[in-house]
Parts: sequence; structure tokens; C-alpha cells
Amino acid sequence: VENAVAFGAEGIGLCRTEHMFFEGNRIDAMREMILADSKKDRARALAKLLPYQRDDFIGIFAALKGLPATIRFLDPPLHEFLPNDHAQQNELANKLGVSVEHISRRVHELHEFNPMLGHRGCRLGIVYPEISEMQARAIFEAAAEVQGKGVKVRPEIMIPLVGFPRELKLQIEIVRRVADAIAQERKTKFNYLVGTMIEIPRAALVADQIARDAEFFSFGTNDLTQTTLGMSRDDSGSFLPAYAELDIIDANPFASIDQKGVGRLMEITRDLGRKTRPEIKLGICGEHGGDPASVKFCHRLGLNYVSCSPFRIPIACLAAAQAALGG
Repeated sequence: VENAVAFGAEGIGLCRTEHMFFEGNRIDAMREMILADSKKDRARALAKLLPYQRDDFIGIFAALKGLPATIRFLDPPLHEFLPNDHAQQNELANKLGVSVEHISRRVHELHEFNPMLGHRGCRLGIVYPEISEMQARAIFEAAAEVQGKGVKVRPEIMIPLVGFPRELKLQIEIVRRVADAIAQERKTKFNYLVGTMIEIPRAALVADQIARDAEFFSFGTNDLTQTTLGMSRDDSGSFLPAYAELDIIDANPFASIDQKGVGRLMEITRDLGRKTRPEIKLGICGEHGGDPASVKFCHRLGLNYVSCSPFRIPIACLAAAQAALGG
């Protein structure tokens, strides 16, 4: 966070909360939650994760000193947290006091043929609302603590992979219920937004309905490019060079926004979203945010901000300045 601010960032455009679960003993609590057979057991494991996540948010909010932080709820499928190797499964079984067969069976149950379009994003929070509840509690308990020291806090909670308006509504209900409860407990008020990442075409096409509940949209251009073009970012290297040579594409769509395709969906989202909520906050997150051509396109689109990795911020700032000057 300090690096990003030093490079000129005016907030965090994407905080991937799943990264917080891979450190130290946290991964064991996360795995315990995934292996749980009941809601009660899941809640017990989530209670172990709560202080870790809360402490991380305390550090982030304190470092930002009042700048906004867009925090994405858990996004990747749960199988990514479990070991596939038999030796590692044995080690985990001994550590958690469960049978290796139980772990192996759970890994098999969670296997997906197409994980990118499987049980991930908001679908996790829909099926396991206790996960979203824990994450919301960690955010607002951290916000209350930092605010108590006289530092402003501006969390912007982002629900990932929304395609149906009711998915977002159900998740927002959890966030608001938890925020209200903690505000009452701590005798404080929170200045926060709840919105969603636009990363599948259906969300773009029903953005007017989603905007009834969403206070901001952040274009997840990495996944929006994959779902719009039907191309895997990890596998397209085998044919994209030939596509460029044959003039099928002007540029690598994973490096620079495909303005005629993905960009058109972004325009539709902007128009529909602002039709319902004229002041809706719009931005993008992903590596496109550090690409000069994409930054200039976002300026023409009228987005409020772009976000990218810290070391690409100077490039993004320069491209934004050139766009503002008509360059």
C-alpha cells in the first residue's frame, strides 16, 4: 500500500482478499473451513480467520489515511486452497486431525471441468453466506478501530462475478446487516460503498437493473475479455501471434482493451448504469489500467478512475494526463 501511494495512487482499486488466506497458519483455518461438513463447523473455522483478516484491513486502512479501498470478496474456487498432492494431503490430515480419505474426497467433490466459470465469485457467498458475513465483519471491525484513532476510512466493498441482480442484492443485504450491527456495537458510523465487478457479458447487458443496488461498477477487464472473446488468457499465446500477423486483431486484447468488442460492452454498462443511477462510480481494475491506449479509452468513456499494479501507476498517470489534454 505504501508503495502504491508513493507512486501517486489515490486509493486501492482492487484488494484481493483471497491473498490474505495463503499466509502462515491462515491457510490451515481456510482449509478447515472448506473441509467442514456443517455450517457450525464452517463458522468455527471462519472465526479463526476473522482476526487475521481484520488485522490486515486495519493495516490497509491506516496506511491509506482516508483514501478509498476497493475490497473484493472471496473470488477463486475453493479447490485452489486444498492440496492435490497425496503427501501434502497426508500432512494436512495429521495437522487437522481428519482422515486423508476425507480430504481426498473433498478435493474430488470440488473438482470442476471449467473452474473459471464454476463455483467462484459471488456464487461462493450465495451458497456459503457465512463466508461473506465473516469478511464484512472483518472490514467493519477494522474500520471502527481505525476510525477510533481519528483516521478516516472509506471501504468500497466489491461483490465479484455478478450476472443476476438478485445475486448482488442478497450479498448487499449481508454487508449492510453486518455494518449496521457493528456501527451500533461500536457507537460509530461508516462511510462505505457496495458495488460489483463487471466481468461477464450478462452483467453489462442488465447493468440498469444491477445499478438499482450497486453504488459503483468496476470493470474486471481481464475476465470480461475472456468471457466476451471466448478466449483463455493463459492459453491464447498459442494463436494470438498468428492472429496479429493476419490482421485479425490490432493488438493483444489481454494487454490493450478490445475497444470494438469489450469496449462496446463497457459503453453499454456505462449508459445503462447511469440511466438508473446517474452518479454511479465507474472504474476498471486489471492490467489494462496500466496500458496507455486503454487509459485513454477509459477517459473517453468517462470513467472516474483506473487501477493497476503499483509499478504501472506512473505510466497510467501520464496516459491520463495526455488524455485530459486531448493527446
